[in-house]
Amino acid sequence: MEHMNNEEVNKENTGEEPENMSYTEESIRVLEGLEAVRMRPAMYIGDVGERGLHHLVHEVVDNSIDEALAGFCKNIKVTIHADGSCSVEDDGRGIPVGPHPVKQISTLEVVMCTLHAGGKFDKTSYKVSGGLHGVGVSCVNALSEEMVVQVFRDGKIYQQKYSRGVATTPVEEIGTTNRTGTIVRFKPDPLIFKTTTFKFERIAQRLQELAFLNPAVEITLLDERTGTKEIYRYKGGLVDFVKYIDSLETPLIKPIFITGNAVSENSGEVKVEICFEYNTGYNENLLSYVNNINTIEGGTHVSGFRSALTRTLNAYATANKLAKEQLIGDDFREGLTAVISVMVPEPQFEGQTKTKLGNGEIEGIVRTIVNEKLSTYLESNPAVAKKIIEKANLAAEARIAARKSRELVRRKNALESGSLPGKLADCSIRDPEKTELFIVEGDSAGGSAKQGRDRRFQAILPLKGKILNVQKSRLSKILENEEIRSIFMAIGAGFSKSNGNGNEKEQSNGESADDTFSLSKVRYGKIILMADADVDGSHIRTLLLTLFYLYMRELIYEGRLYIAQPPLYKIKKGKQEFYAYSDAQRDEIIQNLRKGSPKATVVNEGEEGESTTTSSDGIVVSRFKGLGEMNPEQLWQTTMNPETRTLLKVTIENAKESARIIETLMGEKVEPRRKFIEENAHFVRNLDI
Repeated sequence: MEHMNNEEVNKENTGEEPENMSYTEESIRVLEGLEAVRMRPAMYIGDVGERGLHHLVHEVVDNSIDEALAGFCKNIKVTIHADGSCSVEDDGRGIPVGPHPVKQISTLEVVMCTLHAGGKFDKTSYKVSGGLHGVGVSCVNALSEEMVVQVFRDGKIYQQKYSRGVATTPVEEIGTTNRTGTIVRFKPDPLIFKTTTFKFERIAQRLQELAFLNPAVEITLLDERTGTKEIYRYKGGLVDFVKYIDSLETPLIKPIFITGNAVSENSGEVKVEICFEYNTGYNENLLSYVNNINTIEGGTHVSGFRSALTRTLNAYATANKLAKEQLIGDDFREGLTAVISVMVPEPQFEGQTKTKLGNGEIEGIVRTIVNEKLSTYLESNPAVAKKIIEKANLAAEARIAARKSRELVRRKNALESGSLPGKLADCSIRDPEKTELFIVEGDSAGGSAKQGRDRRFQAILPLKGKILNVQKSRLSKILENEEIRSIFMAIGAGFSKSNGNGNEKEQSNGESADDTFSLSKVRYGKIILMADADVDGSHIRTLLLTLFYLYMRELIYEGRLYIAQPPLYKIKKGKQEFYAYSDAQRDEIIQNLRKGSPKATVVNEGEEGESTTTSSDGIVVSRFKGLGEMNPEQLWQTTMNPETRTLLKVTIENAKESARIIETLMGEKVEPRRKFIEENAHFVRNLDI
């Protein structure tokens, strides 16, 4: 909350103009060139944290991918250099370097230093592209401490250097060549970003995704810091993509691939590629792309596919008398894994973030193509069609059973006071924006949290043991779990089965899901998961993240889900007392207490082995094995007090990774579990048995 002092309140009420706050013609400032990007970087790349840092790489790579879409690029190489910079190299046509007809300077400099300058506005250069606004590579330049661009074109090598968006050298001819292409090397500006260290895994994930979507391109990723190298080339395209996504599941059928083209007056020539298969699981995993951009909120291409899938399969089931119940879209999406990729010359996205496609005619195009191609496939493959319908019939039976379970839960809730779980210690404030709910592992920790909390705005819900693995359970079984029911009831917003694409609100044919989640009904502004910092606590936290990811995902999108960070250590010397949240922080505190004196020897260990140690210079280090070991005052001061605590905000990437880990470690397939253990065994330091 923001507070104003009495003087500010009085000025606001009286209308008196504060000193030096005049608003005149001189107050209007015009930001020239890339100055606006440096002043408000989040407007262009999302944020200045880790996500924004890696977005720089994506922007440069997208330019190379656009060359591939135009048919001029076959190879892309991304290198993370030892000096902290990153380079992207392609064998496309190379950025033009001659004088620009309007600017009268090198076109290369125009592209690199001017917003809204690029070949994406001229459809003779790129029929389709991901970068539609002409701000990509120039933003990267503006937010880089240093940038060097080399262009291989017309038998010559050209080079220009930049610093923070400004050219520091002219375009120079530095050699000859028999190749074409562009190399962009940039070093993120530490004055802008909170971190400038690239993560190999994060870049690799996007490059692998692009390789699946562009089977004609080979993408190489090299990390000079470690020598790690990956080459991505998937000639099978979306078929390989679907197999990769479903690698942890047991497939029910082989992937079905659908492709087609159509011409729209508003959108131009549209190319549609869709691949999907069914597995024996219960979750839908749908990814959608427009011009290689992941539309995480779906859009008209997704609604067109869903509508066609439901209508076509229903028509086949009815015609062949295979449906046992009235089947709806949700029934046909259980166990579905699908990738939708459309190429649209004139896409209209909802918002600058490009997360949802808005072209209305694309829905009809996708629906028509899927309906025609899928109908033909089903008639030619009756055995496959029968498996799909049987899967949908089972889903319908489970949906009806889940409805009965939910109605039973609601009737039971209606008889209880306030329809809230009995173990919930609620807060007195009713404004959700001012309150927070701690979901706490264990009754013991829950008791300490209840005593240590601020009762005005902090509510406590203790959990008994591990919750059900919702990744491998149908809704009817989930609603029978007392701990999960308590979570749903405490939050008060219901639940909605989420799909892999992130668009929970979108339903085809006007259908509505049995279960609904309403953000307006959420009873708390923050939902905070608080578990022990041990193996069991990590397991419980992962199960909870999977629950929120699959059934209350909007809380994550809205930034309302957090993870508490209880301390690992308490360090005491005399009357001085400190808390450390990591081994490195513990060592730093101990070093500061010793003030450069030689390391003391351990003269005593506590009864619980490594939990407590005392050194010869009087420093006592205690390791907390669980939240229950903390008294209420300690728990408040270290983990719950907004003035002193540390919270980690959960992102979709965090939650999605939790769901993947649950599937790996607790799924039906043994081989992925064995591989995970082999790859991560060396990270284990303290094994709880």
